[in-house]
Amino acid sequence: MLKEFKEFAMKGSLIDIAVGFVMGAAFKEVVTAFTGGIVSPLIGLIFNSDFKDLKYVIREGVANAEGVMEGEVAVLWGAFTTHLIDFIIIAFVMFMVVKAVNKMKKAKEEAPAPPAGPSDNDLLLQIRDLLKK
Repeated sequence: MLKEFKEFAMKGSLIDIAVGFVMGAAFKEVVTAFTGGIVSPLIGLIFNSDFKDLKYVIREGVANAEGVMEGEVAVLWGAFTTHLIDFIIIAFVMFMVVKAVNKMKKAKEEAPAPPAGPSDNDLLLQIRDLLKK
C-alpha cells in the first residue's frame, strides 16, 4: 500500500495539483486585495460608505464602554457581496487557465502523423512500370 501511494504521489498529476493549490491560495490573496482595495471603494462611492461595512440591521445592539456594538443582529450583505466578487473573479481566471491548458493539450494531440509512405495506387503504378521494362 505504501508503494502504491508513493507511485501515486510521484505522478505528475499530484504534484501539479499541489502546485496549483499553492498558486491558487496566493492568487486568492491578490484578488482579495484587488476587490478590497479597488472594487469595494468604487462601489462604496455609490452608497457613500465603505462597501464591506454595509449591512441590514435586524435588531439594534447596545454600545458598550469601548463603543463596540453588543447584541446587534445584522445581515452583512456588503462583506458577502465582496466575497462573492472575489469568487467570481477567481472562478473566471481558473476557467481561462483550464481552457488554455486544454487548448495546448489538444494542439499536441492533433500533431500531424508522419506520412505512411506511398499509397496503394502509387505502388501499383510502380509495379506496372517495372513489369513494362
